[in-house]
Amino acid sequence: MIDISVKQVINSVKSLGHSVFENDTKPYNLNIVGIRASSPIVNKFNDLMCVFWQYEGQWNMYKMQCTTLPGLKWLESPMNIKGCAILKEGQYKGAYKVDLHRGAYKALCQRLNDVIVYRDNDKDREYDLIQGTEQTGMYGINLHRAHDDYELEVVNGYSAGCQVVQDPDEYEVHMGVVIKSSEVWGNKFTYTLINENDLI
Repeated sequence: MIDISVKQVINSVKSLGHSVFENDTKPYNLNIVGIRASSPIVNKFNDLMCVFWQYEGQWNMYKMQCTTLPGLKWLESPMNIKGCAILKEGQYKGAYKVDLHRGAYKALCQRLNDVIVYRDNDKDREYDLIQGTEQTGMYGINLHRAHDDYELEVVNGYSAGCQVVQDPDEYEVHMGVVIKSSEVWGNKFTYTLINENDLI
């Protein structure tokens, strides 16, 4: 896992022109930031999800290993005729809410606003983030977990473009924080995706 401080994430996000939520009058004003590995290995949990907030002048942060890229199953056999979805780096303000992922368990689901995805349609074992293949819309690019009982080493079918946490125990703690946040600030969340190369 990348050794990274909350200050480094904040500075990196701001340097890209994105917002950081710093209102600390109440707890759990969450910033949720995915950091995509600069040289990802296909089908692995290469990436990092950082969740942080300020309360009474103190920053709190936890990190979870994740993938911000689809698994090999969907790269080779896209469910969309235009190709497999790969979320484009950027900030998606107010796009997410706590809801049921595939009707099964609570996750941050893309229900409230559009996101931008690349469409990788050559069905090979490489991630193709190619300008000109972008689509904007409601594609169900959710923030959820992989297996419910144990950590998997490979992504496979667990992501068709979603942002997927590897460790189910970490995920349960995370969703507890998310639900507390929704009770304080409302059920609307922003997700920001940056690249490892953006870290300053």
